[in-house]
Amino acid sequence: MELPVVDLSRYLQSSNSESDPQLGTDLLDSCREVSRILKETGALLVKDPRCSAEDNDRFIDMMETYFSKPDEFKRLQERPNLHYQVGVTPEGVEVPRSLVDEEMQEKFKTMRNECKPHIPKGPDHKWRYMWRVGPRPSNTRFKELNSEPVIPEGFPEWKEVMDSWGYKMISAVEVVAEMAAIGFGLPKDAFTSLMKQGPHLLAPTGSDLSCYNEEGTIFAGYHYDLNFLTIHGRSRFPGLYIWLRNGEKVAVKVPVGCLLIQTGKQIEWLTAGECIAGMHEVVVTSKTKDAIKLAKEQNRSLWRVSSTLFAHIASDAELKPLGRFAESSLASNYPAIPAGEHVEQELSVINLKGKESSS
Repeated sequence: MELPVVDLSRYLQSSNSESDPQLGTDLLDSCREVSRILKETGALLVKDPRCSAEDNDRFIDMMETYFSKPDEFKRLQERPNLHYQVGVTPEGVEVPRSLVDEEMQEKFKTMRNECKPHIPKGPDHKWRYMWRVGPRPSNTRFKELNSEPVIPEGFPEWKEVMDSWGYKMISAVEVVAEMAAIGFGLPKDAFTSLMKQGPHLLAPTGSDLSCYNEEGTIFAGYHYDLNFLTIHGRSRFPGLYIWLRNGEKVAVKVPVGCLLIQTGKQIEWLTAGECIAGMHEVVVTSKTKDAIKLAKEQNRSLWRVSSTLFAHIASDAELKPLGRFAESSLASNYPAIPAGEHVEQELSVINLKGKESSS
């Protein structure tokens, strides 16, 4: 199955126009299509004219250079005292939820063989770098979720590249959030108003394919994301699988110049389960091995970098079903709770307070 691509250009043109603030029928249809796809698949491919393939390449080039540095250099940016919320997280620290969640493990037994995920045996084989994107609140109950950034030595372009790509991806998420809200029959700013000053994280991962290249090797074990929406640029090595709402397992192909958006737990909460947090994993496949062979022939880096950004609801904002979703028969499964408290509850399950695990 190929995920459809939604071009954001026309919505952006409409939202920037002062002459006619009303959306036409075709744009309303596009918004309904966005909400439908998020509901049915938990994933959406978008093309945003503000986020070019060159922007993604510039970011990945820098991260490949960083991750290829010696481990002792990278560990200088490690901040375990801040629960790895900023700086680097070494390989072997992030634990996939499916390794510790007994309910999820029971679910595996009921899945058809062709739809089962790879079963993790331990922590993920990936490094991660956490970089805060956007302003933080001056007063918050959740200081640990809003820490200052760490910049590695020898990368004078670091802050500019991280901030530039991070802001562009957040901007794309905000447009999708607006379109989804309209498609769900909510006010346009129903989601984006709650995202203001959220603890958004640009959190690229790096996996060393020169060491880990056997088919079936797990880089990100089967899990969902605990935030609102997750966005990725295109990786240079395939291996991402998602699970549709009907249980079907799908290999994701991100076209050049496109971005992948995935639903997280916070949008599930806000829609009372109309959208559910999308399950996914990243593993070495035969196509990954083909890409490794080509990279070797072209003398390119063998680090698999994901340009992942976690977009969050503001930590002090209340998570609860919005608008018509408050009347849903499932609304009682999603009681009101501060978003930051919900994040901490989710993290306590995987025993890594202050840290997400994602692709």
